[in-house]
Amino acid sequence: MAKKSMVEREKKRERMVAKYAQKRAALKEVINDQSRPMEERFKASLKLADLPRNSSATRLHNRCQLTGRPHAYYRKLKLSRIMLRELGSQGQIPGLVKSSW
Repeated sequence: MAKKSMVEREKKRERMVAKYAQKRAALKEVINDQSRPMEERFKASLKLADLPRNSSATRLHNRCQLTGRPHAYYRKLKLSRIMLRELGSQGQIPGLVKSSW
């Protein structure tokens, strides 16, 4: 099990990304528009830099939904390899069969 504080920090980042998503997208659109004047684009880049760093989607890290483990994460199932194997052995994941010989 991951530290509770790390899981909560990741949840906080997810909330911030959702909160600032529209604002960041609008500023990025202004910055990338070559037809706008350079001063306007520069002001937009300064406003983007003033937003909280944790509101950027690149700061998110995938974690297992059950344990919070950050490594060996399967995106399709939102589980770590350990929980995938455990639930697969119990027969709780449809279509997954653990091979044994």
